[in-house]
Amino acid sequence: MATFVVLGCFTDQGIRNAKETTKRADAFRELAKKVGVTVRDVYWTLGQFDIVAICEAPDDQTASALAFSIGALGNVRTQTLRAFAQAEMGSILGKMA
Repeated sequence: MATFVVLGCFTDQGIRNAKETTKRADAFRELAKKVGVTVRDVYWTLGQFDIVAICEAPDDQTASALAFSIGALGNVRTQTLRAFAQAEMGSILGKMA
């Protein structure tokens, strides 16, 4: 499974309904499960991003499907980053010319 960091910013709709954010996180976990993604952690943050989620998905396409599904609900805008563990990085570096 590949690891992804999902960065989220509340939309106007999302911030108006901020009191529902923990319930939306539960719904996010359920939606993720339906598309084949495991949500490891969700954090609410200060600064440029309001929410950070650590997820595992079988591939980029599945992670993208989750991001599109969440975006379509209108509460957050996301940026998704593929993350590599140290062992994966070692393999990548071993392929360098």
